[in-house]
Amino acid sequence: MANNQPLLTVYGREGCHLCRDMWDALEELQAEGGFRLSWVDVDGDAGLARRYGTKVPVLMAGERELCHYFLEMPALNAFLAEIR
Repeated sequence: MANNQPLLTVYGREGCHLCRDMWDALEELQAEGGFRLSWVDVDGDAGLARRYGTKVPVLMAGERELCHYFLEMPALNAFLAEIR
């Protein structure tokens, strides 16, 4: 069930091509990957904008950073293997 799947969050900003690339790749993997996906626009919150600045996109699993700038499949796969 979807509620038992981990939630991965992409922190990014509109107009960021790296953010779009990471999001698109994750959407393709989502059906087989067994995770839920959410998007947070860092520019909608001053604290997040300060925290992430130009580091976006950042892929988080809760408070754990999995990768930033680019989707790192080894990091994602290692996380998913840990929680299974």
